[in-house]
This record gives sequence, C-alpha cells and structure tokens, in this order.
Amino acid sequence: LQKILIFLHVTASVVVGKTLMILFPNAMKRYILKQGEKSRMNENPKFSYENWGPTFFSFEYLLFVLKVKWKRLEDEAYEGHPAPNTPVVTFNGEVRDLLDFMQDNRPLILNFGSCT
Repeated sequence: LQKILIFLHVTASVVVGKTLMILFPNAMKRYILKQGEKSRMNENPKFSYENWGPTFFSFEYLLFVLKVKWKRLEDEAYEGHPAPNTPVVTFNGEVRDLLDFMQDNRPLILNFGSCT
C-alpha cells in the first residue's frame, strides 16, 4: 500500500512539474536553479542548467525518485524488529550488505565516530 501511495504521489508531482515546464519554462528554470543552489549542484563548474535541468520531471526522473523512495521504505529501523539490510562500504571501497557481517548468533555492533 505504501508503494502504491508513493507511486501516485511521485507520478502526480512529475506530471504537474512537466506541465509547468511546458507552460512556464522560464519560471520553472528559475525554480530548478534554486533547487540546484540548495543541493550545491550549481557550484560544480562542469554542470550547467542545460545539462541537468531538462531531466527534471522526465520519465527517467520518475523512475529514479521511485527507486529512492521505495528503497527508503526498506531502510526504516524499529526497536525490537530486525535491522534493515542496508548497503555499506568497507574500508577497501567494496559495497556489501550490512547483514553480511553477522556471525552466528553474535550481536553486530556498529560504531559511528571519528578519529582525530
């Protein structure tokens, strides 16, 4: 049910966004550039609006947003329930699933911190 609601919400957002891009291209360009400022995408000199702006509200955009939002459903952790099997990166740069590190019935301890 959650996936259906997310699908409907994202699809409606993409349809409205695409319609506004067609009807009001300059206003939508300003809006998208504002979003780029928030994500600091505009600071990368290799990217210009012409490279990434038109991809907003495309079919590929729809699929990407759905994939991200559906993946986040799986990543929620609740006390007393199994941990989500989230991808993690090892020190060697290898991507593995979190639960790959489980050994027998031993608890898996995650330590988030820094060494200075």
